[in-house]
Amino acid sequence: MGEQALTPAGADAGTDPAGTPAPAADAAQGVSGAATAGMTADGQPAAPAGVPGAGMTADAGGTGGPRELTADLVAGPGGVMTDEVGVVTGELTLKSRYADGQATLTVQYKDADEWYAVTGGTAKLADPADLDAVHTVALALLHRPEG
Repeated sequence: MGEQALTPAGADAGTDPAGTPAPAADAAQGVSGAATAGMTADGQPAAPAGVPGAGMTADAGGTGGPRELTADLVAGPGGVMTDEVGVVTGELTLKSRYADGQATLTVQYKDADEWYAVTGGTAKLADPADLDAVHTVALALLHRPEG
């Protein structure tokens, strides 16, 4: 495996590490040589590449802080089991919340103030973006207006 030359900080963004002029598109974006997004074939660390959004948590919906999704539903026969009050039925609102690496499902009677934890409605999530899928599946399971 060969050695890799790195462009020192402040070097001309229009040249690659060997000093060869970069293609016009790369130079216009401030990219030094080929954009690798931090990966190389020989295993040597690459110089930071000017790849927009690479490694940015903002592109993935934030830093993993609290996030909520809500939707109205009509509970099917048997309703929705909650930890606090047992079964709730009728027109409800489902809230799916992500915080501290965990998704939590709660329901309330539509337009009420009190929220109730859905029994068994917690799960660990590695990525806050996965809350969208959890919410979609929970809503599909609980919303059964036809029974």
